[in-house]
Amino acid sequence: MLTDFGYILLFIIAALVLLSVMLSVARFLRPNRPNEEKLTTYESGEDPIGNANVQFNVRFYVVALIFVLFEVELLFLFPWAVVFGNEDLVAQTNGQWGWFALGEMTVFILILVVGLAYAWAKGYLDWVRPKPQIPDIKSPVPADMYLQINQKYEKK
Repeated sequence: MLTDFGYILLFIIAALVLLSVMLSVARFLRPNRPNEEKLTTYESGEDPIGNANVQFNVRFYVVALIFVLFEVELLFLFPWAVVFGNEDLVAQTNGQWGWFALGEMTVFILILVVGLAYAWAKGYLDWVRPKPQIPDIKSPVPADMYLQINQKYEKK
């Protein structure tokens, strides 16, 4: 007899075997005809300009994280609304369940609003680029020497 963990192990092994079989069959069935057009970088139908390995601004990640946060909030709000809207459940608890659920969701939404206000106040949602601050470094090498070296290498 298998234990519960044995069934889980068999399920994982079966999933890995099926995944391997599907990927192998797909590799043999699909055509493999690469050409220059297929190997170019794709930029939403536009001709690629420059190097594709460009670092994204950190602001994109912050906005994406906030978007995911509020999407998860919606995932929690929908089942809450379904249960909160169940009149039979609210009637069975003499309305206490309804007030508890309302208070719980209010606290949840307030925490998210405070987090959004914090991100907004800190300027994480601003898209204006900050002006670069040029450091003032006391160097024994004169600045003119740097310009001469840069001009020397630009000519080559």
